[in-house]
Amino acid sequence: MDALDRVRVLDFTTTIAGPHCTRLLADLGAEVIKIEAPEGDMMRSRLPIRNGASTSFGQLNAGKKSLVLDLKRPEAVAVVHRLVKSADVVIENFRPGVMERFGLDYRKLQPLNPALVYCAISGYGQTGPSAGRPAYAPVIHASSGYDLAQIAHQLEPRRPDFCGIFIADVLSGTYAFGAIMAALVQRQATGAGQMIDVSMLESMLSLTLGELQNSQFDVPLPPRPIFGPVATKDGYVNLSVASERTFQAMAAAAGRQDWLTDKRFEKYQDRRINWGVLMDELEKWSTTLPTEEVQAIFDRHGVPSSPYRTVKEAMEDPQLAHRHSLAKVHDNGGTFLALNPPFRMTASRAAARDHVAALGEHSAAVLREAGYTDAEIAALAAEGVTETA
Repeated sequence: MDALDRVRVLDFTTTIAGPHCTRLLADLGAEVIKIEAPEGDMMRSRLPIRNGASTSFGQLNAGKKSLVLDLKRPEAVAVVHRLVKSADVVIENFRPGVMERFGLDYRKLQPLNPALVYCAISGYGQTGPSAGRPAYAPVIHASSGYDLAQIAHQLEPRRPDFCGIFIADVLSGTYAFGAIMAALVQRQATGAGQMIDVSMLESMLSLTLGELQNSQFDVPLPPRPIFGPVATKDGYVNLSVASERTFQAMAAAAGRQDWLTDKRFEKYQDRRINWGVLMDELEKWSTTLPTEEVQAIFDRHGVPSSPYRTVKEAMEDPQLAHRHSLAKVHDNGGTFLALNPPFRMTASRAAARDHVAALGEHSAAVLREAGYTDAEIAALAAEGVTETA
């Protein structure tokens, strides 16, 4: 039995944040009905595309059913109202106010199903002076302070980095997943659902743990960032010395036991102030050896470190193969690999399902299950309310 067997989710999300959340729900066995506009989720047009099927869309939506509804039509809203009565979860990531205009906000749906868990993901939250502002992950990276905090840890001031990795989307989708799980547990005790309001801004702020406190108390940064690249003869190794034990291991690896009694490095506070000097000393050793040998020595001494790898190189790591971290998924273009959830469960499957639905593939089946006759479904399709694959 899957952990979320018999949990039904109506998924109104698009792009990344919401679909990441609902794919996790599908990975755990929930029936996720992805409700798409007639033109489909915009991610269906994102590269790579093979035979009209996007793997970027596929990795976010594997295991979900696709139901096409034009929510601008009252007939489509009536379909949703019928589906909500048997749903456990509704999730959306429109800008605040959009679902209300459709007549599908929590206030409208809760009377139809008092046990409904309704989750809304937005850039800044559902209320407040910024609630209506449009937002995508890169905007939230900037507005949360994350981008400038990251630059502050570099060795020189510079123009903010371009964004290619959408951390805010994945993070807020993951927080939404956790909040939905908590609401479902609470519902078991009370029988009542509730509204969940997830803010991408607050999600990103949760990453800046040290900065959040340092900003309040004006803690100066060390002259050289403590966590980062150490030069080798032919490249760099990331070194993370976060405890006395790892400092001692690093000293042993470099053959510099004298650092342990050096007044500049012996205590953490002094070591922090003199970190640049310490790393200069370390690089006198590390730059005489190739990256592979430096890493092997660090490994022998238990020093937390790694060479810098591409994602392609990381995907080939035997550790991922051992944990079956990558699932083979099928769509209209063939097969591709998608990452499974980063957790394993002893009594339940936690893995990507192996099929990506074509647009509207399940429209007829879902409507039929909701009580619509074949003639009614055909009429809805003829009127442009739905589409069937």
